[in-house]
Amino acid sequence: QVQLVESGGGLVPPGGSLKLSCAYPGRSLSNSAMGWFRQAPGKEREFVAGFNWYGKNIVYADSVRGRFTISRDNTKNTVYLQMDSLKPDDTAVYYCAAVKPRDSPRPILVQYDYEYDYWGQGTQVTVSS
Repeated sequence: QVQLVESGGGLVPPGGSLKLSCAYPGRSLSNSAMGWFRQAPGKEREFVAGFNWYGKNIVYADSVRGRFTISRDNTKNTVYLQMDSLKPDDTAVYYCAAVKPRDSPRPILVQYDYEYDYWGQGTQVTVSS
């Protein structure tokens, strides 16, 4: 079973920044579609940002576009989520997700959680003064 490990969460005041990391094992997911989701207390899990196979076609949720940036570094087997201008509404547990490698990958709908095969345990982000 592939294990994704998120880190970098914490408490930050409104307007502050955090950078989340998602470590994945070896080269197995180096070309996979990956994404970030979040779940606030009492709410359903929602899409934040993601990219398709080979890092193509980056997509952001409207609520974070212009403030968050998703990226990956295959030399470190890590996907990042840079979060700037944070708001109290960004408070949630943030999850990293990845799609199982395929021989002939078709583009996925990165906004939908059912597309993903692997999930991390999550990291808490709290935006509060």
